[in-house]
Amino acid sequence: MKELVVTDTVIGQGKEVVKGALITTEYRGYLTDGSTFDSSYERGKPLQCVIGTGRMIKGWDQGLMGMRVGGKRQLFVPSHLAYGERKMGDAIPANADLNFEIELLEVLTRDD
Repeated sequence: MKELVVTDTVIGQGKEVVKGALITTEYRGYLTDGSTFDSSYERGKPLQCVIGTGRMIKGWDQGLMGMRVGGKRQLFVPSHLAYGERKMGDAIPANADLNFEIELLEVLTRDD
């Protein structure tokens, strides 16, 4: 079974991602053949989501923990930590391994 691979390309200096944080990211998601299935850059709007609560795929929940604002990270998410046997629309086939390039823009926690 393949495992999650996390690669920091830029180490951020800002606030750290923790469970339950509302994060803002720019990202590009692509399949192993290099084709893009989703991109906040192309939509022109960053993604906001809560991390570590099961609202995102497991690969994001696990792969973004500890990342800091200003950082850039690449994730290789094996299918069992993504959508598994489920096909997602026309863009993501069943059992697809996913790759992401993520730029962390903001982290908000209950303390903010």
